Amino acid sequence: MTSALFDRGASRYDLLVGLNPGYHAELRRAAHALAGRATHHSTLRLIDLACGSGASTQALLDAVPDAEVLGLDASAGMLAQARAKDWPDGVDFAKATAGELDVAAYEPGTWDGIQAAYLYRNVPAPARDRALAEAWQLLTPGGWLVVQDYSVAGHAVARWRWHITCWLVIIPLGILLDHNFSLYRYLWRSVLDFDSVQAFGDRLAAAGFVDIARQGAGGWQQGILHTFVARKPA
Repeated sequence: MTSALFDRGASRYDLLVGLNPGYHAELRRAAHALAGRATHHSTLRLIDLACGSGASTQALLDAVPDAEVLGLDASAGMLAQARAKDWPDGVDFAKATAGELDVAAYEPGTWDGIQAAYLYRNVPAPARDRALAEAWQLLTPGGWLVVQDYSVAGHAVARWRWHITCWLVIIPLGILLDHNFSLYRYLWRSVLDFDSVQAFGDRLAAAGFVDIARQGAGGWQQGILHTFVARKPA
């Protein structure tokens, strides 16, 4: 079970992602992409879907300091790390699994924006469309979804860069610092198995989103990391 892998790695996750050049900068870029679009109300209501240990939640708060933010994640271990941090009023966390959400429990149609960083490749392919439909239902009309994730399908150079980075850097660091080969091998495999950029964009369109756009990352993540923006029609 994927959440069990993340539970096991939760205590060292912040350390390991902190060693990733550009990780936090790209999270901030995604958060600012959402903040610049979700402007419906003076106090924004945002969901951090797959909030993990809270790094993406912090990026949202840096972009929109007075936002109401709900962080959702399937991993109890990651949520424990997130909850242990110091948060202002208006930030809350709950355990939930994308693709299996009880949408009615989260005030559907009332959220100005949803950020989903490194989520959808961890959702089994048969449930991916359902997970996007959940996000669509949660958003207010005109609300925005911002997705940040790795995708290398159909891009040979990016695929080989991902192989090399994982087996020379990411997996050895995971073994050395976390003794957790299983999680970081899963990370390597999950990216190879994820949708192509075109296929994921098609999923967004099929879910009913419009104004879909994508921006790639720079540095070692060029061709690997992508940030999508998509709007629920008003």
